[in-house]
Amino acid sequence: MNSPLNFAIIGCGRIASRHAIEAARYGQLVAVCDIIHARAVELAKPYNARVYCSIDDLLTENNPGVVAVCTPNGLHAEHSIKALQKGANVLCEKPLCTSSADAIKMIGESEKAGKKLFVVKSTRYNPALSALKKLIEENKLGEVYSFQLNCFWNRPPAYYADSWKGDKLLDGGTLFTQFSHYIDALLWLLGDMKAVSGLRKNFAHRGIIDFEDSGVVSIEMTNGVIGGLNWTVNAYQKNMEVSLSLLAEKGSIRIAGEYMNKIEYQLMEQQQLNVLPGGNANDYGFYKGSMSNHDKIYENLVKALHDDNHPFANALDGLKTVEAIEKIYESVSLR
Repeated sequence: MNSPLNFAIIGCGRIASRHAIEAARYGQLVAVCDIIHARAVELAKPYNARVYCSIDDLLTENNPGVVAVCTPNGLHAEHSIKALQKGANVLCEKPLCTSSADAIKMIGESEKAGKKLFVVKSTRYNPALSALKKLIEENKLGEVYSFQLNCFWNRPPAYYADSWKGDKLLDGGTLFTQFSHYIDALLWLLGDMKAVSGLRKNFAHRGIIDFEDSGVVSIEMTNGVIGGLNWTVNAYQKNMEVSLSLLAEKGSIRIAGEYMNKIEYQLMEQQQLNVLPGGNANDYGFYKGSMSNHDKIYENLVKALHDDNHPFANALDGLKTVEAIEKIYESVSLR
């Protein structure tokens, strides 16, 4: 019988509580770390976990089987590599990192240490998206011709105040922080991106963020499918939608809702999908994030730790998302 897992969490921001809840279900949360001591104390208290302000001290004084990295995007590579080098498996929050060069270093350290490096891809567990994935795998749609991916959310100036969010080095860009789950969904369904062109602008967040708050691009995938990506954090007052429309030889389908969590339209030759919207979004008070599927993340994490063949998003999946976002940002200048 497998012994209980010891978990540690690095970075005690808003998403860390989701990790703590699930870690405690599958083992013991032994330690947490944050440079803001009070935040670490608050997260640790319900679990009697040890509190650290130094990652090196945490990794030296404990022997966690899994470290969840929940720090700012730009620190994911550094913190994941430290944990791997100390002999821990790593579950890294999205995005894996903010450059493909860093992702390759992370993968190399994982292989050198003989430890597993996973990345949170929680949107894959949305029932509507997983049902669409199955349709494509079973060729029920025939040849896919084109797509349209819309990501229309709201992030007011208060979201970025006194935060690493909006900083080019620590955040990376809107596609990394807000919409990397949906870039992953597109790649998961249709493969890699081949060519990109379009426009990026900052309309409502000048002087607040270092990059775009809106963009629109045309994309050709390596398999010939063409489509568009339209994203913004300027939806009025609240998140509006994340939707993906596919037009194919044997059907058309649109999955939408605020978080790509329900089927809004379908007309297909062979069958109709009947799926419920799924769970709730991560709620952070004055704004909401993507679907809260961390229960499924940890359920499958534990299986993947004990079975190399269990399907679960790993560092290579994370690398693909980073490469796609890099391609968009390198191909489309900020105006």
